[in-house]
This record gives sequence, C-alpha cells and structure tokens, in this order.
Amino acid sequence: MDSVSPATSNIVSIAKIFTKIIRFRRKTTSNTTADFGPDQDHEIHKLKPSKSIDDFPQAIPIFEDEKVKKEENCHNKESMESLLANIFTSISAIKASYAQLQVAQSPYDPETIQSSDQCVVTELKHLSELKRAYFKNQFGPPPPPPLAAQVQEQRNLIRTYKITSNKLESEIRCKGSEITALQAQLLESDRQNRALESRLHPGNPLSSLDGLHLSELDPSHFLAMVRHTVRSIRSFVKLMVGEMESAGWDLDSAASSIQSDVCNKPGHRIFAFESFICQRLFSDFHNRNFGLSLLEERATWESRQFFDEFTELKSAKMKHFLQTQKGRSSGFGKFCRTKYLTLVHPKMEASFFGDLDQRGLVSSGRGFPQSDFFAGFVEVARRVWLLHCLFFSFGREMEGSIFQVKRGWRFSEVYMESVMEVDAGDRPPVVGFTVMPGFRVGRTVIQCKVYISGLTENGRS
Repeated sequence: MDSVSPATSNIVSIAKIFTKIIRFRRKTTSNTTADFGPDQDHEIHKLKPSKSIDDFPQAIPIFEDEKVKKEENCHNKESMESLLANIFTSISAIKASYAQLQVAQSPYDPETIQSSDQCVVTELKHLSELKRAYFKNQFGPPPPPPLAAQVQEQRNLIRTYKITSNKLESEIRCKGSEITALQAQLLESDRQNRALESRLHPGNPLSSLDGLHLSELDPSHFLAMVRHTVRSIRSFVKLMVGEMESAGWDLDSAASSIQSDVCNKPGHRIFAFESFICQRLFSDFHNRNFGLSLLEERATWESRQFFDEFTELKSAKMKHFLQTQKGRSSGFGKFCRTKYLTLVHPKMEASFFGDLDQRGLVSSGRGFPQSDFFAGFVEVARRVWLLHCLFFSFGREMEGSIFQVKRGWRFSEVYMESVMEVDAGDRPPVVGFTVMPGFRVGRTVIQCKVYISGLTENGRS
C-alpha cells in the first residue's frame, strides 16, 4: 500500500480544481437555458471524454464577433463536460477499488490487494493528468448562484437528519437488547420463585415447572421431574404396603420373592417393592410408544409434540380427565390401563378388595375406578408418563438413554447412588439390585439408585 500514499496527496488539489470547474461551468451556462442539475446528470455520462489533453483550448481569446464568441462558449462547455465525466469516472473507480481492497483484507487475498492497489494508483495518475489539462485552460471561478447554494444546504440538512436518525435507531436497538435481557432475568426470577413456592407448599410439587418453554428446556428440568417421580413412587409403595398389611400379607416373604438380596428388616424390604414398581412402570421407557401397539402413532412424534403433551397433562386434574371420553381414549389413558393390568396381579387385587371389579372396569375400557388405591396408581403413572414426555422433548440432538445395574456389579459413584449408607471398608461395595433406573440426557448423567448387597445399616438416599 506504500505506492498509494504519494499519489493520495493530489486528491486535495483535485478537489480544489473540481470546485473551480463547477464555478466556471455555472458561468458558461448562465446565458443559456441549459441547467447542469440532477435532471441532466445522465446526459453527462453519455458524453465521450477528449481523446487527448491537446483537445483542450490553450487560451480563451477575445473575439469581437458575437457569433464566434458563442461558438467558443459552446466548445468550452463540451470540454468541461468531458472533463467532469472523466473525473466522476475516475472517482467512482477509486471508490470501487478501495472497497474491493477492504474486502480482500479478511480473508487475506494478496493478489486482489495488489490489483486493487494498482488500480487506485492508475486512477490517481489519471486524475493528475486531468488536473494538468485544467491548468492549461486557466478557467476563472465565478460565484455560485443562490439556488444552487440552497440546494446544497438542503442536502447537508438531509444528511444531518439521516445521521441523527441512524443514531436514534442504534439507541433503540440497544434499549431493545436491554429489554430482552431484563425479560430473561424476570423469567429466571419467576422460576426461582416457583421453586421456593413449591418447597413452601409441597402440595403442588410440579409448580416449579410452570411456564417452561421448549427453547428453555435443559437437563436440570428433567432432573427435577425425576425427583418428583421418585417421591410419587415411594408414596404409592407405602399405600400398597398398607393394603398388604391390611390383607394379612407376609411382607418379608413378599419382598424376598421380588429381590432375594434384600435383608429381612422393615427398613430394607421397602426397596424391593420400589424396585418391583419401577420395573413394571419403566419397562420399554426408551421407546417413544413405550413398546405398546396401542400407542403406535407416538413412534413418529417429534420433540414439540411430546413437550406439548407434557405441558397439557402437567396441570390437568387426573380424576376428572380420565372420566372424559378424551381422557379414556388418550395415550395416557391407554398407558394407565395397560400398566395397571401389568402391575396389579389378579390375586393381589382380590386380596385387597375381595373382588376383581376394578380390574374388570379397567380392562373393558369403559372407564376407571374411583378408589383411593387406583387414584394413587394414576398419580405415579402420570409422573412416569410426564417424565417420558420430557425425555423425548429434548430432540435427537440431545438423545438420551435409560440404564440400570445388574446384580454383582461394583459400585460406582459416577453412575450409581446407594439407597443405603455405604460403609467404605476393605471390600468394595457390590450392587444387589437396581431400585430406580438412571438416565443420560445429552452429557448429563442422572445416577440410578441401587441397593448394596450385604449392608445391614438402615438409611435412605
């Protein structure tokens, strides 16, 4: 770029010359009806420039004959218009070359930079030649007419208004960005308030997920839903154990028949029942349709459809929802019907209620029972269903998985959480069975809950 700097100093002189040319042109056209204004700009570009510098007159002679003077003025006018056309052409070429040079800086293109620089130098040399041609003619600068000065003044005002307008628009955009940031902070504050409210009022545990949008979804929301589901499973297990005790069941034998590793202590057998509930409810959780032919249409659902169903059922009242035709024929209604028949054995129901009326009503598809036991089951089924909907709301770019640990595996704090207190002894802990499965969403791992084999201390996670 060093070759441009010596020639650039000529631009100031050329600007002064250009002002003198404009003034001279106004003088030469003051006695005619032609006006070198915006309406005639296109005519200037139609004129061809002079073939050589010698075409310009060397001097302005004084003629006594009026006809000769008019011819000389006409010749001078054509020469000026040719000179102006050449100047405008060179200036536009410089602007284009300079713009191209700026673009070639990033990414760096040395060949384009060199060619653009050479073009600028060439055009500056051309302008220098036009300047020498002007000095040979020695035109005097006449004063500008008032109308032209007014037009130029209005143009300057318009330019000022445009600059002010652009500044105000930039400030508006900055204010808009601030408003958007404040709105995001407000939403975050609302979520924190809902979380605190849910801790103060545990009767509405899902309130922390109110107002959630698909674009805001992240693994922390899924983790919150997992915790709600775990609490619901434990509540249902307590309800089921209460029915077993009322029916005279041997709870130790029932727990041992489910998981032989569980110790014969009241605080331990509850984990075997939780494991049994999770195995039934989370079966085929990794499939979009839960592996059920009745839900085959869900196999092609997108993340938006799963999230919309999560939003709809999260705040719905299940007692009224399942009594409607929409609720009975919905995907959740079919899920409840199938899982209840899988989870509650006919002998279990007969021992609890003395008959199979609830099972018959569920299997017929005409409706659902109104008992407290079935209401407890519906609530835990709803939590698992909502967790499933949220699981597939992340889309395929954050595709997740569900996992459990087999009996005899070594305990790992990365993927497992013990439901008992682990005593770090000489022998590493060994897994007896999985109580609650674990999940992976994107890069986030939610630990599965396991029962450590051989522990005798009571405790919960």
